[in-house]
Amino acid sequence: HERQTLEKVTQARAMLSSATTPGQAAQADNILTSALRSLFAVAESYPQLRANENFMALQQSLTQVEETLQGARRYYNAVVRDYHTKLAVFPDRLVAQAGGFQPREFFQLDAVEEAKAPKVSFS
Repeated sequence: HERQTLEKVTQARAMLSSATTPGQAAQADNILTSALRSLFAVAESYPQLRANENFMALQQSLTQVEETLQGARRYYNAVVRDYHTKLAVFPDRLVAQAGGFQPREFFQLDAVEEAKAPKVSFS
């Protein structure tokens, strides 16, 4: 079971790094979140693992990465929102139509998966 959990995390990371659209990235991010939740559930079964300094460093690193990703998602979505506004406002709309600019996809996480994001505990 532990081996399968680590394989799922590795596969999800690979999917996320190879995603080419925000939709694919969001789907891969949901899968990775689910796999990490399983990893931390496995860690609960092994108190000696939770006390291990390397595992604690991993948890801290994952927390920092998630905070960075959350900020990047917000920034990306704000830029897309501003871009969509520019596409709709005159005279930018004329330039956008002439240049063939198209609306972009927002980066949206599945609300259910976002609510079930893994909780990292340092106690």
